[in-house]
Amino acid sequence: MEVLHFFWLFIQDQVLGMKWLNGVIGNGLSAVGLDVESLWGGSVQFFLYDVIKITVLLCFLIFMISYVQSYFPPERSKRILGRFHGIGANLIAALLGTVTPFCSCSSIPLFIGFTSAGLPLGVTLFMIH
Repeated sequence: MEVLHFFWLFIQDQVLGMKWLNGVIGNGLSAVGLDVESLWGGSVQFFLYDVIKITVLLCFLIFMISYVQSYFPPERSKRILGRFHGIGANLIAALLGTVTPFCSCSSIPLFIGFTSAGLPLGVTLFMIH
């Protein structure tokens, strides 16, 4: 059980949190003479760390969403969601919407794809909200 806990902390901190990246940026800034312990140096380190981390995460999410969309064309989604009507359709769409990131990177292509496939606007809005 201890190994599983250690493994989860490693995944959470080093892979998802990218703490290794923060250390690399801090070492790089220290190498060029910027004190990362100062307010200004810490701000620069935080800015660079967040810009790189968010860019990597967005690129990964956009890639994964595009990959999933290639296997689920809008027609297939319409066929699956067309079985539900009324509140049931809105609930299913809301549940599906919870697994997509809440950013325009995925919401806009999903919205365009679903409306072009003929899904009702209400269901589509619930899905991407």
